[in-house]
Amino acid sequence: MEEQARESPGSSTLLQDAATIRRTPSFVPKLGAGIISDIRARAPWYFSDWTDAWNYRVIPATALIFFANVLPGIAFSLDLIETTQQYTVTEVLISSFMAAFVFSVFGAQPLTIAGVTGPITVFNRTIYDIIHKQPNAPNYLQFVGWVYLWAAIIHWVTAILNWCNFVRYVTLFSCDTFGFYVSWVYLQYGVQVITRQFSGDFEGALVGITLALLMLVASFLFQCLSETTLFHRHIRRFFSDYGMPISLIAASSMAYWGRFNASNPSTLPVGGAFQAANGRAWLVKFWELDGKWVGIALPFGIILWILFFFDHNVSSLIAQGSQFPLRKPPGFHYDFFLLGITTFIAGLIGVPAPNGLIPQAPIHTTSLLIMGKPSKKDIDEEEQITKPSSQSGYDSNGAVIKMEKSSDYSVGQREAPIAVVEQRVSNLAQGSLCLVLLTGPFLHILGLVPRGVLAGLFWFMGADALKGNGITIKLMYLIRDKTLTSPDDPLRKVRKSRLLMFVTIQLVAFGATFVLTQSIAALGFPVIILLLVPLRAYVIPRLPFTQEELSILDGPTASPFTMESVGGSLHMA
Repeated sequence: MEEQARESPGSSTLLQDAATIRRTPSFVPKLGAGIISDIRARAPWYFSDWTDAWNYRVIPATALIFFANVLPGIAFSLDLIETTQQYTVTEVLISSFMAAFVFSVFGAQPLTIAGVTGPITVFNRTIYDIIHKQPNAPNYLQFVGWVYLWAAIIHWVTAILNWCNFVRYVTLFSCDTFGFYVSWVYLQYGVQVITRQFSGDFEGALVGITLALLMLVASFLFQCLSETTLFHRHIRRFFSDYGMPISLIAASSMAYWGRFNASNPSTLPVGGAFQAANGRAWLVKFWELDGKWVGIALPFGIILWILFFFDHNVSSLIAQGSQFPLRKPPGFHYDFFLLGITTFIAGLIGVPAPNGLIPQAPIHTTSLLIMGKPSKKDIDEEEQITKPSSQSGYDSNGAVIKMEKSSDYSVGQREAPIAVVEQRVSNLAQGSLCLVLLTGPFLHILGLVPRGVLAGLFWFMGADALKGNGITIKLMYLIRDKTLTSPDDPLRKVRKSRLLMFVTIQLVAFGATFVLTQSIAALGFPVIILLLVPLRAYVIPRLPFTQEELSILDGPTASPFTMESVGGSLHMA
């Protein structure tokens, strides 16, 4: 079935049309030029975005990304829910559905998964910590509504003025550092989920740890089996596709077996079906807020814009990374305009604002890979590549990494990614499942999921993303036995002192961001993240690196094909 679906009906004609439509915009003063260009490039593919979904890969991709998106989003929001008492699981699920619907039906980059992230929950919680201490504190949801409105307006201005072209300055240096930070946030939240259980029943907390480790080990076991030479390749792909969902269901079921059930482990808090927190109305009348608080909300909106500008665009970049054989054009300007719309709607109905997810977005693309035997031309091109593509990898099931780990195969026998099922259905389907969860029976089932299993899911996703991160790869190279390092490894051409310097800069940036998010100044962490871009563009080239060393240590996140939407890749020395 997969082989028959590699080419959609009329795809050859679309490819010819795309060659004509492809463009290389620059920082042009024409208002809305980037949005118009994105729409013109993507519109011819819209029909095939739906017909191309007639492929088996869509089913496991939907299942995988549903669990990888919804449950972490809920777990991230637990602190926000318990601290503010202004949100419930319902708001998180509504936000996830809204993002999936808007970006899958109307977006130019439907492979990018958007939802509730850890940074936005930190942002909203910090706002609450600041304003509720003030005399005559404003209504929290009304204030957040204005913060979101200000941010939405700046989003729209950004897209109309073509400022998304600055994404061309974002390289693996920034993406790896931010991805490293997100990975550790996942690991940290897993620990927090466990430690909070010790405030209640001690025995239940110990069961939570057991379930977390079971979830972690089982998920990695399935992943490792999918990367071995054991079993038939279809069985290995089954392990890759469904290993994590099976592990999650199995670990959750263990909580209700024998003495585990007697310990009464802590589970997810759920409310009524389609009911907002505290029985409030779904429409937030933010226009009733006092004028002085409207002005105070503006700087918060600017900070939120900075966070989303980097986070969402980097998620889109990584989801369309150079390791994925994509053939449909992107649309950064248009999608960022849509993100402004979803941010405004989130403030209007009182839900956490969604944006691009790391590592879920690249996990989605990876799950849609079609594996096959590469052509002789592809093999020749691969052998000429000097930089390992895994530096930008956020692989969840080993499909991309398998290209590097299959050295025991002959070139003619090994499988490699030959296409991606580029479509809109999997994103829309996983979002629609969020609405299904809001119905009474399924909301009850969701309330049976132990928090310990969520901790294990956090650890698995964080560790898996960390494993493929460029910083981790460089650190592993530094401690690896050089006699067991491939003589063709490009890092051999980099002086050890320069490699240490480059990694140290990334680790310092990561440390500053991570520490800041744990302090009262947590609202400022998006600024540090955004400063990674000028740091790489203007400071690092002045340090004692050779041009060859920088080209090995860093590079564009996405292929030139993807970067055309923002004016093409920059080759920074």
